[in-house]
Amino acid sequence: MVTSSESHFKKNYSTHLKHLRMKGLQPKTIGAYSRAIRRIGAYFDHEMTDLSEAQLLDYFSSLLETHSWSSVKL
Repeated sequence: MVTSSESHFKKNYSTHLKHLRMKGLQPKTIGAYSRAIRRIGAYFDHEMTDLSEAQLLDYFSSLLETHSWSSVKL
């Protein structure tokens, strides 16, 4: 069952992809940006509207435990 937050996330994600394509970004760049958004969405259970600085700091700190800095900074 798709929750309302997941449905809202999917709509915003689709809009995000359209904007990236309209900017004329390369497919690899679009892929990297979209993976990052999906990863953050999964981490926060698709509730990304009002993330605080502390929440993002915790997220990126935990991501550094499993990923290299070059993949985190994307």
